[in-house]
Amino acid sequence: MVSLEFNNTIFALLPPLVAIVMAVVSRKVLLSLGLGILVGVLMLTGFSPMDTVAELGRRALGLFWGEDGLDSWNVPLLGFLLVLGMTIALINASGAARAFAIWARQRIKTKRHARLMTMALGMVIFIDDYFNTLAVGSVAKPVADDHQVSREELAYGVDSTAAPVCVMAPISSWGAYIVGLIGSVFAAREITDIGALNAFLTMIPMNLYAIFALATLFLVIVFDIQFGPMRAAVSRTQNSGQLWDTSKGNPPGVDDELEEADNGSVWGLLLPILTLVVASVYFMLASGAANLGEQAFSVMGALENTDTTVALFQASLASLAVALLVVIKQRLTAATIGKALRSGAASMMPAVYILLFAWTIAGVIGDLETGKYLASLVQTSMPMWLLPLLIFVLAGVTAFSTGSSWGTFAIMLPIAADVALAADVAMLLPLMAAVLAGAVFGDHCSPISDTTVLSGTGAGCHHIDHVTTQLPYALTVAAIAACGYLAIGVTGSALLGFVASSLALVLAFVALRRFC
Repeated sequence: MVSLEFNNTIFALLPPLVAIVMAVVSRKVLLSLGLGILVGVLMLTGFSPMDTVAELGRRALGLFWGEDGLDSWNVPLLGFLLVLGMTIALINASGAARAFAIWARQRIKTKRHARLMTMALGMVIFIDDYFNTLAVGSVAKPVADDHQVSREELAYGVDSTAAPVCVMAPISSWGAYIVGLIGSVFAAREITDIGALNAFLTMIPMNLYAIFALATLFLVIVFDIQFGPMRAAVSRTQNSGQLWDTSKGNPPGVDDELEEADNGSVWGLLLPILTLVVASVYFMLASGAANLGEQAFSVMGALENTDTTVALFQASLASLAVALLVVIKQRLTAATIGKALRSGAASMMPAVYILLFAWTIAGVIGDLETGKYLASLVQTSMPMWLLPLLIFVLAGVTAFSTGSSWGTFAIMLPIAADVALAADVAMLLPLMAAVLAGAVFGDHCSPISDTTVLSGTGAGCHHIDHVTTQLPYALTVAAIAACGYLAIGVTGSALLGFVASSLALVLAFVALRRFC
């Protein structure tokens, strides 16, 4: 179906460009994504109106139904979102969120400590980025609200400890996926002097964007630095007490009309969340072990073969069951429980709609081979010292345009390996690390990224407000990482690359503290 005129050409950039520019300019996410989808489908069908209508219908159905029945990724993730919304609503209705805020107030006494708690939670819950964003946001929100942390600040903290932590954690869904990709790349190119897991571990200190995203977040919190649109968001909260921009209505996960019981306890929040954590780990390992077949069980092997979204959906049901037991024990009425369940699911619908549109445009972009076109821009004839920086930037642009870190990994890791083997095999791991770093950078900036959507949802922040307030921080970290990759290219030393980025971080914060 792909038109030869647009496939794998510069025109393939048009759909994501339309969606991203329109989203930033109009701040109407669904309209912007819809226009991007329409432009892409028109290109795919040769601008035939009838074929375009049919193709749009096919893609809408394909979000839920595939060749083998229900879609095994999208449908469970949507179920996870809706069930988690119900659980959060029950926690709020039980008064547990308020009780947790009161309990935390005695221990977490400042806004800085509340934000540091969010960062610490994000670094501890590293099993999966989807789970991280929603679970951390749910736990941190009551405490952050109590200390007047704007939802934009909370979303930035949640997002900056999700993918950056997961991409460096070998025992995570991300780590298992990346190790699997590296293994296939090495096998196809007969690279045998280093194993896939050892290569992943060796690349961690070279994953400069992930490392310095965490370092930047820590320094931003400690020195209370705001710049760009984030400064306006913080000022709004300080001056008016509005945690989010109320002129745009309630963000996902927020229901002002839900009544709270006055006999809630801290355990009413902790028990469902702990159940979610334990059950998520259990179901991910269990489903992965089942998919291993006759292979010997290993944690990495199980995570590499797990059905992530199915496991998260199963865990969310367990968490909801515990939350129901809590409110039943509190003797909440059936009417109150029913209202909480309905309002919790309804509060997640904006995030569901955005995800559906984001998945659709991602499919259109994939069929137009936008990522392949961007990857083809790499030229092995370019100076060797420039290649790590070029790979980092190109991976960032690819992830930004496609909204997918994992898709970028799949496209760019083999290309980075081929470039290194053709130019200098010693640069194999630095170039592959640059891919990982660039993909997370692009994902952080992209309004069509599902991780960005879920970070805003978990924090209860309007989607575009999260994107625009986080963008200056992500660009700052990217510039810091770029200094390191340039140093790696010039010197061939990963250590000197880390040192260069560290010096850039210090200089950046000296400037920010002086002028912000």
